[in-house]
Amino acid sequence: MSEDPTARRARARRAIGRALTAPRAAAVAGIAFALLLGTMLVLVRLSVPAGAEGSVTWLDDASRRQSLQLALNLAPYAGITFLWFIGVIRDNVGEREDRLFATVFLGSGLLFLAMLYSSMALSAALVVTYTSGAASNDVATFARSTTHALTSIYTVKMAAVFMISTSTIAMRSASLPRWLALLGFLLGLTLLIGSNFAPWADMIMPVWVLLLSVVLLIGTYRRPEAGREHER
Repeated sequence: MSEDPTARRARARRAIGRALTAPRAAAVAGIAFALLLGTMLVLVRLSVPAGAEGSVTWLDDASRRQSLQLALNLAPYAGITFLWFIGVIRDNVGEREDRLFATVFLGSGLLFLAMLYSSMALSAALVVTYTSGAASNDVATFARSTTHALTSIYTVKMAAVFMISTSTIAMRSASLPRWLALLGFLLGLTLLIGSNFAPWADMIMPVWVLLLSVVLLIGTYRRPEAGREHER
């Protein structure tokens, strides 16, 4: 007994809708995360002068403190969108997910977020204690040096591992265009090896996530046309 054409088309539309939900959600979450993280990093770079790892006297400048506080207020929202981004990327890969790289992907993403939150929380404590006079200059300098090391070394390296593992999963599962996966792999290696030599290297991750998200979003608007052609 042949299936009713109307029911067949309805089932096809539901299947297309399920296929589009994860990529579109990943795209939206990724764009939000990239914009929030990029804004945070720019504000931090502008508020903390170059070569200030061992000094906190720049906190006497009210405009610098306000820029840093704005960056700190954006951090929780960047973390929320990043978690959503991780979740929908894994959902998009689905059963094609490789357990080895999936473990590295998830672990590096969570470590990146944990260290980002830790450095932001330490920066917030530094601003409050220094401006209120509750901490000595030595304690404030120690807190600033710790924040700098946590952000510029460990957080950035985990971001690089996240990019490499994401790109590797994408290449193995064909869930992203091959050129984008290769670009992410190369940029991740650059960030992993050369972040110590380029002050603005930490901007690589948000730029890559933004590009990835835009490509995903464009792809979700092209697929319905293909679905309708198949349905005919």
